[in-house]
Amino acid sequence: MSKKRQQLTLFPDEKDTLIIEAIRNQFNPEQAALIKAHVTLCREDEIVPVEKVLKNLESLNEPVISIDFGEVVRFSEGKGILLSAIGSTKSFHQLRTVVLAGLAEQPRLHEPHITLMHPRNSTCTDAIFNQIKANCFPGTIKFKTISLIEQEEGKEWTVLREFKLGR
Repeated sequence: MSKKRQQLTLFPDEKDTLIIEAIRNQFNPEQAALIKAHVTLCREDEIVPVEKVLKNLESLNEPVISIDFGEVVRFSEGKGILLSAIGSTKSFHQLRTVVLAGLAEQPRLHEPHITLMHPRNSTCTDAIFNQIKANCFPGTIKFKTISLIEQEEGKEWTVLREFKLGR
């Protein structure tokens, strides 16, 4: 029996990720095939029991959030690359608090980012990093929807439900 994972994810509008997806497709096609560029809102271990989280999401009345992104940085001993958030991430953390109400009154600190190269299935070199770093990335991205997504081990993530922000 294969294992399934669920998480809550913020997918940006496609127009905001053209350069991001081009880089992911070029340098990390395996990960790009599994999931589109995104910011993870809540990891699988945080959304148990999922019924409580769904109830919170169904009564959600939070505004659309914006996240400012800065430079690309290497992580995981330099094997991965991510686009990190800069400035205030208060709206992101407020959204996490509302979604996880009744499960975690003080959700753990989770910094928003978009992974360009995942170390699980790619390896960054200095040359690749410098090539990626030379691109012009979007400074601010708006997120209008929270997606409950699921992955069967090793397969593509699928969207199970979507919850609109800014109602």
